[in-house]
Amino acid sequence: MRTITKKPEVLAPGGTLEKLKTAIHYGADAVYIGGEAYGLRSRAGNFDYEEMAEAVAFAHSHGSKIYVAANMVTHEGNEEGAGEFFRTIRDIGIDAVLISDPALMEIAVTDAPGLPIHLSTQASATNYQTLNFWASEGLERVVLAREVSMAEIQEMNEKTDVEIEAFVHGAMCISYSGRCVLSNHMSNRDANRGGCAQSCRWKYGLFDMPLLGQQNPVGAGEEGIEEKFSMSAVDLSMLEHLPDLIESGVDSLKIEGRMKSIHYVSTVVNVYRKAVDAYCADPDHYELKQEWVDELWKVAQRELATGFFYKDPTEDEQLFGQRRKIPRYGFVGQVMAYDPETQMATIQQRNNFGVGDEIEFYGPGLRHNKLTVEAIWNEHDEAIDRAPNAMMIVKMKVPFAVERFDMIRKKK
Repeated sequence: MRTITKKPEVLAPGGTLEKLKTAIHYGADAVYIGGEAYGLRSRAGNFDYEEMAEAVAFAHSHGSKIYVAANMVTHEGNEEGAGEFFRTIRDIGIDAVLISDPALMEIAVTDAPGLPIHLSTQASATNYQTLNFWASEGLERVVLAREVSMAEIQEMNEKTDVEIEAFVHGAMCISYSGRCVLSNHMSNRDANRGGCAQSCRWKYGLFDMPLLGQQNPVGAGEEGIEEKFSMSAVDLSMLEHLPDLIESGVDSLKIEGRMKSIHYVSTVVNVYRKAVDAYCADPDHYELKQEWVDELWKVAQRELATGFFYKDPTEDEQLFGQRRKIPRYGFVGQVMAYDPETQMATIQQRNNFGVGDEIEFYGPGLRHNKLTVEAIWNEHDEAIDRAPNAMMIVKMKVPFAVERFDMIRKKK
């Protein structure tokens, strides 16, 4: 009989206040966010102090935690103001800060005593000796490098007491632990100080240059190979191997994606919440359900693989060649209210939908229902065929119960 000694937290991305609240509503135990400085996602909807305070109040009222990423590599002068930043987020009630740069750690320890520090994945922790070093420095948790194997995690858990956090779902960086200067070279944006342009995701022509100034396209056709050259990795998904992760002793299961939509965040958190709860409740009779796998594919943007957990990735885990047709679903709206007597739902539109479309409602706990739209009304109770304007409020009859903040999608 299997015994689960600890239930790992489901840790979700919170690129904006709306995404943070969505993640918690759909089951996240904790959410990581960025402040207006010291992080690595300058284009994410980062939080000012007032928004952080609202985030903390909301999360703590729902029994969840908030972590702030301050994981940039600091050059001279980048650390200015960090002491005040760390003191302020500590006093706001942030549960921990993620740091990779020892200079920022020293400032946090000195200027904001009592603020828990987690080691960022940018620091490339890949062995138990490294974990023990950081534990001796007073860090409570280490976010592992994505290049760590399952066997290494098991050894770490046996030989260290520090908490272990591991990525389980989302984009994989082509460089080692995200330490890359390709963006610096291609677009003059420093990836290690928050400006990554994701140059590895671009498509490039591949040419042979036997002589100076001569370019011969590689492959068939005058424009080179049909599938443009890419150095981009497929995405990570460990849903089908959650028992291994939980039994390895991982304390936190981290989902990547602070710049993803609330459709993505709600779907992925919903699935991992359901799977973790099911396994921890009855590991001996746990069964991976195909509907969970299918649900993840509704927001997948690339192929999915297991990263470095079981073997070193090969060309099969890169975006080369013809890609499989992934079923595409579009996020079309969110339920704002529902009257069970009239069966009328008030919906905030996010993308165009209308009469004749088959749509799917879903909510926490993987509740699902489908219907074909027969009629919709605008906020003036006028019948309309379509809802074309972003964020417009519409009403429609829904013959089954839905709840506030349930999401609506349709197959493209």
